[in-house]
Amino acid sequence: MSTSALLAHDLVRTLGTRRVLDGVSLTAAPGHRIGLIGENGTGKSTLLRLLSGADKPDAGTIVRPPELGFLHQEMPFNPAAKIADVLDDALREAHEDLAELDRLSGALADTQQDAPEYADLLAAYGERLDRAQASDAWDADRRAEMVLAGLGLGGLPRERTLASLSGGQRGRSRSPPSWYGDPRRCCSTSPPNHLDDAARDLREEQLRDLPGVVVVASHDRAFLDAVCTDLIDLDPSVAGPSRYGGNYTDYQAAKRAERERWQRRFAEEQEELAELRQSVEVTAHEVAPGRARRDNEKMGYGHTAGRVQNQISRRVRNAARRLDELEREQVGEPPEPLRFRVTTLASTTAEGILVSMRDIRVPGQLMLAGS
Repeated sequence: MSTSALLAHDLVRTLGTRRVLDGVSLTAAPGHRIGLIGENGTGKSTLLRLLSGADKPDAGTIVRPPELGFLHQEMPFNPAAKIADVLDDALREAHEDLAELDRLSGALADTQQDAPEYADLLAAYGERLDRAQASDAWDADRRAEMVLAGLGLGGLPRERTLASLSGGQRGRSRSPPSWYGDPRRCCSTSPPNHLDDAARDLREEQLRDLPGVVVVASHDRAFLDAVCTDLIDLDPSVAGPSRYGGNYTDYQAAKRAERERWQRRFAEEQEELAELRQSVEVTAHEVAPGRARRDNEKMGYGHTAGRVQNQISRRVRNAARRLDELEREQVGEPPEPLRFRVTTLASTTAEGILVSMRDIRVPGQLMLAGS
């Protein structure tokens, strides 16, 4: 089993006129399950596509481990497809590996060891054997049956079409093919609503058992708590995307503390900016050449005026330099957190209805996994 890490450095990706990712770096070691979180549009799916190789960055570098798979939540099957078609597609690589091992084994048996082609056949057999062992291809069919049973589909005839299944059964059957096949690969992102508790538990357990790299994008807090060892927040922050150790609960605590620090720094810098502007504008005016002498300054004015003027001018120049520096480097104001104000909605709706929705469709989320 590969122990390679997934390494990404300074990734940049622009879609249209908007720079979605700007200098994002990531290290994902085997055994770490990294969750990508953030509001829609922050670049979660874009980052997954770059990491998997499904898309190319405009700048930056990526080093991928072998057998890195880009897994969609929805499967490319039409309603006329059969359950057997889903299984055949999921187990295709395992079956191909075993069939090729049989072919190469037969070819080796029929070839003399001193024949020119024997060394190439032996090398091909060793390479295919390593691949089959890494994916445990001999156990793929049994694993597929276990997954179907865990999804509540184990008793269904394999000739049943997806169109003939109930809504819940169709939803469960749409779990990505990797659920049934290669154990180095995983299923999708957070368990969708059509999975019952047992199926959700199965999905989470499979992800936790994966030995390779796992990177997922999800909005499901319970799923992130149950599965992830690290989280990367792509929402706006002072230092850009931030990585947090632990699950979603750990992230929430760290995020609250971070926002408080950001808000405190912003307030302190705004206060300092106001003081510096006051110092530069008002103080400079008060010590400007040609102003009238005050009564208490007339005695010895010529002796001290130059020295005082120089000292105050130096302070004004220092304040001006600091003002220029702070105006260039000040942090932005933290964005206002999204809030759902039920009382406001209730006061503006008729007949007590807060929300009404029809024909809603949520596009499938994405996940990246490999070893």
